[in-house]
Amino acid sequence: MTSAKPAKTGAVSWLIDHQVINHGVPESLMKAMVEACGEFFNLAEEEKQEFAGKHVLDSLRCGASINGSTDHVFFWRDYLKFFAHPNFHSPSKPTGFREIALDYSTRTRKVAMELVKGISASLGLEEGYIEKALNMELGLQIFISNFFPPCPQPELARGLPPHSDHALLTLLINNGISGFQLQRQGKWVNVNSIPNAFMVIFGDQMEIMSNGKYECAVHRATVNGKATRMSIAMLFGPALETVVGPAPELVDNETNPPAFTAMKYRKYLELQQTNKIIGKCALDRVRILSV
Repeated sequence: MTSAKPAKTGAVSWLIDHQVINHGVPESLMKAMVEACGEFFNLAEEEKQEFAGKHVLDSLRCGASINGSTDHVFFWRDYLKFFAHPNFHSPSKPTGFREIALDYSTRTRKVAMELVKGISASLGLEEGYIEKALNMELGLQIFISNFFPPCPQPELARGLPPHSDHALLTLLINNGISGFQLQRQGKWVNVNSIPNAFMVIFGDQMEIMSNGKYECAVHRATVNGKATRMSIAMLFGPALETVVGPAPELVDNETNPPAFTAMKYRKYLELQQTNKIIGKCALDRVRILSV
């Protein structure tokens, strides 16, 4: 994650560490979404199992592992994932969850699209370049809620392993309990969120599309022995069938050659989700190594 200078993009104000305020999403809705996720995780196990999926591209699934096909251990974490765009999917329980999630998903998408415009401009491209090039009108938007209950031996457990997100960018909030860490210059740094702010995390597709001008953020989640931590991550990516590579306008074969091979987003997502997730492992698979 690169450092951010204070600036404005539309109605969105940037802060240091890519946290944004004045984003237009009511604080009451953000709190209601966190509370609704808490109610979901408190459902009886048999009720939650109604929404358990199997494939990484299932539109709705919940469980307790990063990737059931490759993980040899279960992390100290339960999760709920569903696609929010281009088609909206959501669990039908608890009562009212679907309505809150739809409102939250719609409003956060507006924030993300404003940010994408600003990022395009910062790269010297037209404001609508990324949105058009990655066909984000049909882009995949994924709602992920993570539930980290108190752990009796937090020093021996992990909430989430070090990883980068496969999408273009992620908007992240939590329930006020710390545990989010970023990797910077080989060290892990605790990042505390500002109240009523979204943390913006750049993903693999951002690094690919910008040809490395924006780096994706390697991050992880820790657990503690006293309090339950919850986070809600909204991932925004290209359309599944879009082939993503470095923007031609940002590439010069002599001074700034392509740093990544192009790949269809669907294939990239499956590549990441069906292999052991460690750091930038998927991104390294499409990286062009200089001779």
